[in-house]
Amino acid sequence: MPADSRIAPRGASGRTVRGDRDLSRPLPAALSWGVLLGFAALLAGAVLLAVVPWWVAAWYTAWSIVAFASYGVDKAAAKRSAGRVPERTLHLVDLAGGWPGALVAQQLLRHKTRKRSFRRVFWAGVVLNVLALAVALAWWLGR
Repeated sequence: MPADSRIAPRGASGRTVRGDRDLSRPLPAALSWGVLLGFAALLAGAVLLAVVPWWVAAWYTAWSIVAFASYGVDKAAAKRSAGRVPERTLHLVDLAGGWPGALVAQQLLRHKTRKRSFRRVFWAGVVLNVLALAVALAWWLGR
């Protein structure tokens, strides 16, 4: 099969057209890994310096495992054309603190990296989550 026959056609906006799916090029993987590593370093440092309670890191770890598993189940279901995990559920798990695990799943499983509308909501949730942690961090520092 020629390589160009596997490429979906592009619409006037430059985005990939496949039915009603809102596809675009994935963000650079380095961006996702950089955000993840920066967050992990900041959280680990805050826990080690006893600025943040240990359970905050445990919270993110637990929800990240749930998020990774949810993305994995959804990816497997997509391959089988079976019942999918609703995007709303994925976003709620991400917002609850699972976004680091979701980022890892997106990169390793190559899942949910191209749908523009999903990415917008996902990254808005990451920003809200990090801002909430920053406010909590400032509160803990002020005590």
